[in-house]
Amino acid sequence: MSISVLGIYVADLVFFGKKIPVEGETILGNNFVIGPGGKGSNQAVAAAKAGVKTYFISKIGDDQFGQMATKIYDEAKVDYSNVIVSKEHSTGAAAIMVNEQSGANAINVFPGAAGAITNSDIDKAEETIKNSKIFLTQLEAPKDTVMYAIKKAKDLGVDTILNPAPAADIDKSVFPFIDYFTPNETEASFYLNKPVKNEDDCKVAGNFFLEKGVKNILITLGEKGCYFKNSNEEFLMPASKLNKPVVDTTGAGDAFNGALSVALSQNKTYKQSIEFANLVAGISVTREGAANSMPTKKEIEESIK
Repeated sequence: MSISVLGIYVADLVFFGKKIPVEGETILGNNFVIGPGGKGSNQAVAAAKAGVKTYFISKIGDDQFGQMATKIYDEAKVDYSNVIVSKEHSTGAAAIMVNEQSGANAINVFPGAAGAITNSDIDKAEETIKNSKIFLTQLEAPKDTVMYAIKKAKDLGVDTILNPAPAADIDKSVFPFIDYFTPNETEASFYLNKPVKNEDDCKVAGNFFLEKGVKNILITLGEKGCYFKNSNEEFLMPASKLNKPVVDTTGAGDAFNGALSVALSQNKTYKQSIEFANLVAGISVTREGAANSMPTKKEIEESIK
């Protein structure tokens, strides 16, 4: 079965330094890299490289950054037949500051062409969505279109994953259409309107989202792992143990969501799916970049041995 991913593609402009500058501060960086990014795009690449047929639904500009997108899709074997090339809009970009000592990052995203995705673009991709096992999306594309797509996917009988990043208000009517809700601690805190820092906080958040109508809640907790809850199960899955040091956490959440969609499409159990997603995310943080850090199926299998 295939996976369809709706989201944005942007070119990542990544700056590495000893720290992330605060407002008004200038620092001298140690490295600079330009590479493919955007949460939806990263997730599609992660899923495709993990070995499942993956379709990406988006919009890019007819420019150099757009060409960078199609190049990595060709390499990762992402089907981009539903990626519209716009003559009217430029491809988006993201400025990413990385603390090279901890791997932490701060990001400013301009969606560009992907910010012009419309409901009619979703309608054109209906057949692709209908034939998918999993529909995965985030909140970087226009929110109204994302909500429209989630409802359409669910109406078509497809399991839906919403990675609410960046966190934004969601109409209460949408929550019952979400099969898997995957915020990180910060995003969960936004919806709960109070900090989510530990397992007890996650339990409160889990109940909150269940009451909203979400079927399954997964709160990613970085090095602490991932909390899961639905009406029947509840557990905290530890993060994968890394054989290499953390280099760059950019795209870790995307690696997790892309891998999660792969595991679920293969009918793995919830625990198996989260363990697999944690593993893929763990491998990604030991490498620089976002899409470029996603491991292949062979690399994933070798890390399990």
